[in-house]
Amino acid sequence: MEKATEMVKDGMTIMVGGFLGVGNPLTLVDALVDKGVRNLTLIANDTATPQLGIGKFVVNKQLKKAIVSHIGTNPETGRQMITGELNVELIPQGTLAERIRCGGAGLGGFLTPTGVGTIVDEGKQRLVIGGKAYLLELPLRADVALLSAHKADKFGNLVFRRSTRNFNPIMAFAADIVIVEAKHIVEIGEIDPDEVMVTGVVVDWIVTGKGGNPQ
Repeated sequence: MEKATEMVKDGMTIMVGGFLGVGNPLTLVDALVDKGVRNLTLIANDTATPQLGIGKFVVNKQLKKAIVSHIGTNPETGRQMITGELNVELIPQGTLAERIRCGGAGLGGFLTPTGVGTIVDEGKQRLVIGGKAYLLELPLRADVALLSAHKADKFGNLVFRRSTRNFNPIMAFAADIVIVEAKHIVEIGEIDPDEVMVTGVVVDWIVTGKGGNPQ
């Protein structure tokens, strides 16, 4: 765990899998909270709650920016945004997921009608195709992705359990370093190839942890 968390340094951009804490790598997050790494840019679906998962980064003021789809479940995020302590970029959830996918696929971006004529439109390139307006949304990548898996073999092949899958698989391809917290680590060959949801070729570090279900 210590060697893996050493990969995360002050000022980095990190992606963290999860949805309201479910699918967050809870043990990794706690280790980074204890480490006190600062000035992070977070890319995630949300900022969970103050007491859970990546919500602790907000409470401890370890973030300089959060790129997320909503913050409503963490009042501290909203407070820091209003006071200017935290830069929050809100992105429609589907757009966020697709920007991450584009980052992992090496694409230059994608076109979407979502957000045209709203605050989301500000500062973005707009294209009209077939008489319909679209926004050009650019890819997102990170220095490090922190993911949670139900099971991993020692090569890094991953299996996710139910809704903990959420953002974890697409983030595995969109970061320079991928650190996975797995509830169960098994020998190579113990996971049926048909079960593999992310191939181990993109995984750099595997650590044991409580898994991504806070319950």
